[in-house]
Formats: sequence, structure tokens, C-alpha cells
Amino acid sequence: MQQLRQSVAVWLREGIPNRLVWKGARYRVTDRPTPLEDALYEITHPPSGVKGWRFQGTADDGSTHVFDIRQDGERWILVHVYD
Repeated sequence: MQQLRQSVAVWLREGIPNRLVWKGARYRVTDRPTPLEDALYEITHPPSGVKGWRFQGTADDGSTHVFDIRQDGERWILVHVYD
């Protein structure tokens, strides 16, 4: 697992992640994204809808990772990548 805090480009379809660009590669979401909720995040940020997602993404070259992303204002932050 890599713990990060990088800004990433995320495309949503009906409010759910559909694509992500990380390190110059485009990843298509290849599973059903799971909303991320945790007590610490809810304490520091008032609840108002989904603030983060976990999903599997697959690049054109076949490489696959599981990504955790969080919304920070208008941008998305990549916080974990699982190989």
C-alpha cells in the first residue's frame, strides 16, 4: 500500500467514479466503487454526502490497482494505492 496525498483527475458518471488519471495513465473503474466513511474524517468535516471512494482501476496496459480518493473542495486527492 502506498499512502499518498496527490491531486488526481477523476471523471464521475451519475456521481460515481468512472475514470481516474494517475502518473500519466488513465484507469477505468473496473468494479463497483465503495463510499469511504470514517469517524475521524466525519469529525473534521461535516457530513454532507460521500466524501471519498475506494475502487479498482485498470489501465490500458492491464495494470490494476485499488485506489482510495477523497474530495477536497473542488479537487480529488489520491490518499492510498493498493497493488
